[in-house]
Amino acid sequence: MRKKTFLLSLPVLIFASAGYAQNTIDTANNKQSVEFLQGDGIYESGMMTFLGGLKQSIWSHFSLFITDAQALAAIFMIIFFAIKSYEMMVGDKKMEVMPLLRPFGLAMIIIWWGAFVKIVAYPTDLVEAQTYQMFESEQQNVEGLRFQRANLMLAVANSLITYQAQTEVAEKESDTWYGQAWDSVTSTVKQGISDVVSPLLELKNRLKVGMQLLVTQLLEFLAILILRIAVYVLFMIQIIYSSILVILGPFSVACSILPSFRDSFSTWVARFVSVNLYSGIGYLIMYLCALMQEYGMQSEISRYQVLVGQNGTNANLEKLAWFAGNGILSFGTVIITFLIGAICMFTVPSISTWIISTSGITSATSSASRGAATVFAVGRKISGSFV
Repeated sequence: MRKKTFLLSLPVLIFASAGYAQNTIDTANNKQSVEFLQGDGIYESGMMTFLGGLKQSIWSHFSLFITDAQALAAIFMIIFFAIKSYEMMVGDKKMEVMPLLRPFGLAMIIIWWGAFVKIVAYPTDLVEAQTYQMFESEQQNVEGLRFQRANLMLAVANSLITYQAQTEVAEKESDTWYGQAWDSVTSTVKQGISDVVSPLLELKNRLKVGMQLLVTQLLEFLAILILRIAVYVLFMIQIIYSSILVILGPFSVACSILPSFRDSFSTWVARFVSVNLYSGIGYLIMYLCALMQEYGMQSEISRYQVLVGQNGTNANLEKLAWFAGNGILSFGTVIITFLIGAICMFTVPSISTWIISTSGITSATSSASRGAATVFAVGRKISGSFV
């Protein structure tokens, strides 16, 4: 009788002791896996380097239409001097030297266009460098927390999978022992077996990890992907707009020689400065989003540590069971911060116009935003059809 009772209680003892044992996680391999699946960072360094190099590469073609702009400027200067000469000849205006020097100054800008562009872009480059340093320093902290959170999430998944396997073993062994004990023990022992096995079976049904882990990884990857798309689209828009302004800008300078298009040069300068502020403002918003991401990751890390201990080796079975019943292996805070960051990145063009007021940039970015919204809507329909 004592032997049978010991055999019946053996799986329960094994299962209970498993709550204090956990396989050691290979941190280096887990980091490599996360980098392979989700990239080497929240914003992939290779893509950011490519965008920076692409901007410099396109700007190097600033002299593409310099010769044509110089010829046009010469024609407009002749027309301008003819108009001014006629006005002074008929007596409508007095002799003024400074207005006559303006076309020469504009022509010199076209001749030294590359140097002029660098001078105008210099203040915005300083803003970009300063905000990039702020973003980079904070992003390093976020990346460390990101891999720490990934290790704890893996520890939670391993604990759940281990407990699920142990409950299946306990279920099969209890069925065999329950059948053997049917004819040899009293009803009190059978009731005790039922009380022990029922919680194990219930726990087994709640610890279905595979689909939960898949859904969790999919949601996080989609959130990071949306954030990356928002960042890459912003920098790509800046590259396109600034490149067009740099390459075709000499025509605006040439046209400003004529009195009818006098404001075209000042409008070009305002638009060029506003577009170049995109990167500086973008890095500033990315820095603020990194602070929010750091808070979200620290919040989830503290919760994961409650579930599996500080190092992921001391799992809390009861809390793991309740956590597994939530549907996904994430608390959702980090996912929300990624989505908020993506939304904030689309506000950069509007913020830029607060600093340097322009007219054409707002309408152009609005068209780009509508196009992005259309792409996202099509993406949701496609993803919904697969689901």
